[in-house]
Amino acid sequence: MARTRLAPSPASESMAWLRLTAASGRHPVFGDPGPLARASLAHPDVALLADLLPQNGDTYTPDLLTPQPGTDAQRRDLLDEQIAQIEAAAQDDLETQVFTYTRTHWNRPLLATTRRIAESGRMQRHLANGLARFWRDALSEGWPELRSIIDQDIAHRATAIATHGVGRALGALHPDMDWAGDAVTLAKSWDGEIDATGRDLVLAPGVLNWPNVIIQVDTPGQFVLYYPAQRIGAGRGRRSGRIAQVVGNARAALLADLETPRSTTELAARIGCTPGTVSYHLSALHRARLVTKVRDGRYVLYQRTAHAAGLLEEARG
Repeated sequence: MARTRLAPSPASESMAWLRLTAASGRHPVFGDPGPLARASLAHPDVALLADLLPQNGDTYTPDLLTPQPGTDAQRRDLLDEQIAQIEAAAQDDLETQVFTYTRTHWNRPLLATTRRIAESGRMQRHLANGLARFWRDALSEGWPELRSIIDQDIAHRATAIATHGVGRALGALHPDMDWAGDAVTLAKSWDGEIDATGRDLVLAPGVLNWPNVIIQVDTPGQFVLYYPAQRIGAGRGRRSGRIAQVVGNARAALLADLETPRSTTELAARIGCTPGTVSYHLSALHRARLVTKVRDGRYVLYQRTAHAAGLLEEARG
């Protein structure tokens, strides 16, 4: 118990959002992943990543896709660290998880193309690149808001541990979890005992995984319990916040301001961002077919599409 710690997991949040995206699903609080997330699936490395996620009743996600979060002692970039861990995953561990465990826990066979990439020894690099690409396209803009929810939960749990002890805090994480005095018990559909001696027990609050509890023990030396962060959705404006939650505040502001054609420089002044930042977001919105662009003399003018206007109207409704 002395090695129990709390940490966010950007990789886990990414996998949860990608799984919803690939399944055309909706999050109970955050709703539709949105067109930018769906557009990212066109990249082959993102598609490969999605193929390794559970579908249609599958009950297993390879743990190598969500490496145990680091200590973040100096506020390092947790995602970069996790991406590096994916790329450095041992081939034997990858084959065990991708071949053996999916065969046991999936209701479908592994795609032949996915199997060939795994056997080639290059899958780790493709998966790492897929995570980086999906994060950039679909989650990076909204991460500060999600991280704020996670940090508040971590602060609350840390206070509970300091006040009441780690055992009582573990028992309060979720109704399916309890502390038996010498073990954490978790209600699941399978029986098993795991010896955590000598390993960090990482407690990772989940936002996009909400309301699920997930245990991760298949990667040697790693032991992670994902539990739903508290107060998800509390105080949120569900009428106007949909678009911002999906594409991020900056891109939502751009779409709202593009009823009429505007240049990058004009938009930068109107929403208070640098022209470079605006250009980056406009490129992403253009790839997702949410804005059009036309040249007018020496200016390029952007305007939201009818589809984007419909999404904005739906968010207000």
